Amino acid sequence: MISVDSLAVEFGGQTLFSEVSFAINENDKIALMGKNGAGKSTMMKIIAGVQTPTRGNVRAPKDAVIAYLPQHLLTEDHCTVFEEASKAFQHIFDMKAEMDSLNSQLETRTDYDSDDYMKIIQKVSDLGEKFYAIEEVNYDAEVEKALRGLGFKRDDFTRKTSEFSGGYRMRIELAKILLQKPDLILLDEPTNHIDIESVIWLEDFLVNKAKAVVVISHDRAFIDNITNRTIEVTMGRIYDYKANYSHYLQLREDRRAHQLKAYQEQQKFIAETQAFIERFKGTYSKTNQVNSRERMLEKLEIIEVDEIDTSALKLRFPPAQRSGDFPVTVKDVSKSYGDKVVFRDANMSIARGEKVAFVGRNGEGKSTMIKAIMGEIDVAGKCQLGHNVQVGYFAQNQASLLDENLTIFQTVDEVAQGDIRTQIKNILGRFMFKGDDIEKKVSVLSGGEKTRLAMVKLLLEPVNLLILDEPTNHLDLKSKDVLKEALIDFDGTLILVSHDRDFLQGLANKVFEFKDQRIIEHFETIDDFLIRNRLENLKEMDLRK
Repeated sequence: MISVDSLAVEFGGQTLFSEVSFAINENDKIALMGKNGAGKSTMMKIIAGVQTPTRGNVRAPKDAVIAYLPQHLLTEDHCTVFEEASKAFQHIFDMKAEMDSLNSQLETRTDYDSDDYMKIIQKVSDLGEKFYAIEEVNYDAEVEKALRGLGFKRDDFTRKTSEFSGGYRMRIELAKILLQKPDLILLDEPTNHIDIESVIWLEDFLVNKAKAVVVISHDRAFIDNITNRTIEVTMGRIYDYKANYSHYLQLREDRRAHQLKAYQEQQKFIAETQAFIERFKGTYSKTNQVNSRERMLEKLEIIEVDEIDTSALKLRFPPAQRSGDFPVTVKDVSKSYGDKVVFRDANMSIARGEKVAFVGRNGEGKSTMIKAIMGEIDVAGKCQLGHNVQVGYFAQNQASLLDENLTIFQTVDEVAQGDIRTQIKNILGRFMFKGDDIEKKVSVLSGGEKTRLAMVKLLLEPVNLLILDEPTNHLDLKSKDVLKEALIDFDGTLILVSHDRDFLQGLANKVFEFKDQRIIEHFETIDDFLIRNRLENLKEMDLRK
């Protein structure tokens, strides 16, 4: 058991949280929830031992292994993928190498009665006891299974990690963590850079093979599927629920309703008491009663009602002109990079008003096809936008296209038109830009902040064809809900690439699957496609084991 005792974090005169205590037991699968800025990542870093609290401590058994995957990391560049992942077993390899070295010394030394010789024998004995107690494992096979589950192909194993994107580097680090079989796994937004099939593999691992897990995630389906407990960080304290995320939401509403009722009753009591004091203050016969009530009010602990987003902001895309019947037509399109064929002889036609999803493992060509449709890359074949198409395009690098000399407010204000201009501050607030933040220059924003700002800007532009490539990676649950509602109400044509199943569900009525250099059209909703393929993928994984 790992215990968190009386944690407090204070900085700049502000208290992030205080007197936080809870225990993490074996097989607990905990979702750490709370609004952005509540202190979730800080608390996770403290449990991981990479940040020190102002007060309090974390206690763990001496031999407990705690593995932590932060949101941002870098692997070393000089290793291959397989070598980097194999570092999960480095302590075992080091132990074996030391035993071999000591045994070699014993074979060559002749001072059998010396203290040094006896010390070497003792050390070999101690190391051997630890080494041979470790379960015999085919380490290469375990590394291969983890890497393939997380989306790597065998051809990738010998490539340098420097050849891969940040998302794939994160997968390598995740593989190292999973291979260590730690007592506690701490994951901060683990699904941001992995595709749907890899997320399903990770879910299966965490549920069926991992011990204790604490996860921060904005992927609602992911946390619902893996967790059995939810710890909410709010207003400097925590609430601990023995429930998954969906059940926790219901329980939180019940809790807040009770709080609100108690708060209203207390406010009524305070008002009545203050009225009594004002009425009888200075009345000799009532002096004792007035004093008693004043002392009562001084000692009264005011009931607080937990923070909740009470805004009913609903965004709709501004009206745009009607496009032609087929906004997107792709005919016999092929694309290769050197010897690598991404896809060949691809055909698709997307009708006005259709909402389609591009799905498939990373590297199968989803983003490449979007770039082809947008005319950003050369391809063999024909990609054509239809008559009168006004495109709203959100690429994974959209943040880099913002004007860095403008403020956050100016960036949005220059595209907002009509009545929506009166709600700019509210809109920015729903995407986590509040107060003085809106006067910050774009140049000082983080990558995630720029991505969120680019999304707000897109929501306010009149378009009839929306192309979104992984739009939710830096959005919290509330921001994603705002975007999803806007997309559901959008009356134009939508092409969506996303690994976030909860976000995808209910949005697409046709699926284009990118697989084995082909593009396969499925006339079904994304919900039906995901249900069908989740079962198929899990069966395939079972066959691989």
